[in-house]
Amino acid sequence: MPGTDGLTAAKEILASGSDCKVLMLTTFDLDEYGYEALRAGATGFLLKDMPAEDIVLAARQAARGIDALLAPSLTRRLVDRFAGTAARPRTDTTRLSQLTPREREVLTLVADGLSNAEIADRLTTSETTVKTHVARVLMKPDLRDRIQAVVLAQELGLRG
Repeated sequence: MPGTDGLTAAKEILASGSDCKVLMLTTFDLDEYGYEALRAGATGFLLKDMPAEDIVLAARQAARGIDALLAPSLTRRLVDRFAGTAARPRTDTTRLSQLTPREREVLTLVADGLSNAEIADRLTTSETTVKTHVARVLMKPDLRDRIQAVVLAQELGLRG
C-alpha cells in the first residue's frame, strides 16, 4: 500500500465515522497486528493463505454484519493471551445461563478457534445447524460477533 499500511488505513477508515466494515487481510500472522486491528474496530483479521472460500465467506458476512472472523491461529493465541492476563474468570454466569447445553458447547468450540465447518465435524452435525447455534450464542447474551463470544467464553472460564 503506497504511502501507508493496512493498520493505519483501517484506523483512519474506522475513525472517520463511516458505517463501513473493515476486514483485514494480510500475510503477517503476527499477534500484535491482529490485536491492533481488533482494538481499532476491525470486523475480522484473516490471513491470505486461508482457503479462498473462507475469505469470500468472511467478506460476505462482514458486509452483512453477521459475524466477525479471525484466522484460527490468531483466535487460539488471543484466547491464550486473555487466559494469561485474566486474574480469574467472572463468577457471574447470568449470560451463560441463557444458553442451552449445546449452545454452551458451541461457544466453547468457537472460543477454541474452530470454524463452523470444524464445529460441525466435531459435533457430527450439519454446518447449517452450527450456524444456527452460533447465531443463538451471539443473540441471547447480546454479543456483536465471534470476537465478543471468545471474550465472554474466556471471562466465564470456558475451555475446550
